[in-house]
Amino acid sequence: MLLALWGVAAWLTADRQVLPGPLSLIEPFAKAVASGALPYHLAMTLMRVVLAFIPALVIGLVLGYLMGRMPTVDKWLDPWLVVFLNLPALVLIVLCYLWIGLNETAAIAAVVLNKIPGVTAIIREGARALDPSLDAMAKVYRMASVARLRHVIVPQLAPYITAASRSGLSVIWKVVLVVEFLGRSSGIGFQIHFYFQLFDVAMVLVYSLSFIAVMLVVEAALLQPLERRVRRWRTA
Repeated sequence: MLLALWGVAAWLTADRQVLPGPLSLIEPFAKAVASGALPYHLAMTLMRVVLAFIPALVIGLVLGYLMGRMPTVDKWLDPWLVVFLNLPALVLIVLCYLWIGLNETAAIAAVVLNKIPGVTAIIREGARALDPSLDAMAKVYRMASVARLRHVIVPQLAPYITAASRSGLSVIWKVVLVVEFLGRSSGIGFQIHFYFQLFDVAMVLVYSLSFIAVMLVVEAALLQPLERRVRRWRTA
């Protein structure tokens, strides 16, 4: 339906410079793949997404759990969480580039700092929602810390972790494109910036839709099966 709507809109516009139709993207897409430009820039963006996603998720998990379980920690960190949740991504990106330099470290740091607050907020709510009766059971049976974490805490936090992962990926790849747009010489964002300067709408769509397709594959092949797996205990 979306492709049909796109085709109709392109036909009504009747100007390939403004909105090329879906079929008209096949040739530029094939050329970009054949030249190696599209695979290279796609790989660079995916690398930055992965390098930013892992530390952002791990740090957010730790901070969120501590804030949800320890009122004193929550009291001290909550104002900072609110600040970073409302701080525009563009500000953090520009500051990282100014402070660290126009390099990969600054790019990854900017993306990580943008995503940690979102993960922290989601995990904090999950930690607050942990069932106290299950904690009491773990104490009665004198479960070891590792066993308690694996069998009591993680299964309850699993829906929140998957939600944080899904929202994290959706935000991170957008921020990565902005980072590349502003200060990198490779990646999908850099290519969009390049073709934006040339007013080449077709190539902007080629690179944008290519990365969206990859994210859809990641969602269907990785995140959805993982979510079904971690939710099995609720339906067992």
